[in-house]
Amino acid sequence: MFHLRTCAAKLRPLTASQTVKTFSQNRPAAARTFQQIRCYSAPVAAEPFLSGTSSNYVEEMYCAWLENPKSVHKSWDIFFRNTNAGAPPGTAYQSPLPLSRGSFAAVAHAQSLVEAQPNVDKLVEDHLAVQSLIRAYQIRGHHVAQLDPLGILDADLDSSVPADIISSTDKLGFYGLDESDLDKVFHLPTTTFIGGQESALPLREIIRRLEMAYCQHIGVEFMFINDLEQCQWIRQKFETPGIMQFTNEEKRTLLARLVRSTRFEDFLQRKWSSEKRFGLEGCEVLIPALKTIIDKSSENGVDYVIMGMPHRGRLNVLANVIRKELEQIFCQFDSKLEAADEGSGDVKYHLGMYHRRINRVTDRNITLSLVANPSHLEAADPVVMGKTKAEQFYCGDTEGKKVRSLWPTSSTELQSLI
Repeated sequence: MFHLRTCAAKLRPLTASQTVKTFSQNRPAAARTFQQIRCYSAPVAAEPFLSGTSSNYVEEMYCAWLENPKSVHKSWDIFFRNTNAGAPPGTAYQSPLPLSRGSFAAVAHAQSLVEAQPNVDKLVEDHLAVQSLIRAYQIRGHHVAQLDPLGILDADLDSSVPADIISSTDKLGFYGLDESDLDKVFHLPTTTFIGGQESALPLREIIRRLEMAYCQHIGVEFMFINDLEQCQWIRQKFETPGIMQFTNEEKRTLLARLVRSTRFEDFLQRKWSSEKRFGLEGCEVLIPALKTIIDKSSENGVDYVIMGMPHRGRLNVLANVIRKELEQIFCQFDSKLEAADEGSGDVKYHLGMYHRRINRVTDRNITLSLVANPSHLEAADPVVMGKTKAEQFYCGDTEGKKVRSLWPTSSTELQSLI
């Protein structure tokens, strides 16, 4: 209201004495006839209906508008909205549209815009809340991932944490959202790929896709990485819709590799149950994971893969990834069997292997090397890095695109050393 009064005061006509004083300064002294002249301190483009006599009327209309915006005319409603928004004199008032062809449609459209004008602050708060919810899944989604199929990680076996803990009503209320917002459509930020080709999704669908990406049987913890490009790469690989879908041929290949790894462990367990072998039971998925990485590396032009790994699962990797002859592995279990060569004399789960073969997926030659690992595991890291650097030097691979190194662990994590 202070803004309205200030605007009216600026446009109020001058008094007679002020008029005479202004006129006498601009006219010669000989002229003695006076004529009332209305002078304004504001430009001509200012609101012409505001004057000193209309200030009381404007104030009454403003009070009525504050109580109920629909109780005044639409022109007053628009004027008061613009004035409260800080519009300068001359721009707050909008003259009515002329009654011509199409004017009624324009008036109806303007009226619908005024009536349908959303609460901008609430809209911004909701979008920010959705972005915070998306980031919460990216940061802490792995805490509610279903990584315990037996349900024995919880000390109290009677109480289990629900998988949709983040999307519960209480969690939505923490971000200022409720169940009525689940069907509202929100624009997606550039830091997520759950939309695919869509830029906006309902909140219910946003939560469903985030749970499929972060709260299933794979937990991803990556937001501590300071490299934005690496974070975006991980988001794209896990959040893109359908990224985890495999073709029937890919499923058959994964199943065949998984069966080979489990059958190898079962055979060793039955034949030499008392022998120390550091088996891979429970982590047999390491074999299809390693072979898939090698296939993708071969597709991208890698010709040489050097690996170092601990004792557990080494025999399985030698048999099913490096493709070491099974006779050479079995002869180390049974004293009756004779090895083809003398060997190094070290135990079977310390030995390595060097083998060059054709990758069946890409039909390209690839060299696989698993370095020998003594009892002190930390000694394998510099050996792998040094061998990789040497191969890169002799192959002329200055960018590291043909020779790569891997460190597979018993938990199926793969850490790139170089």
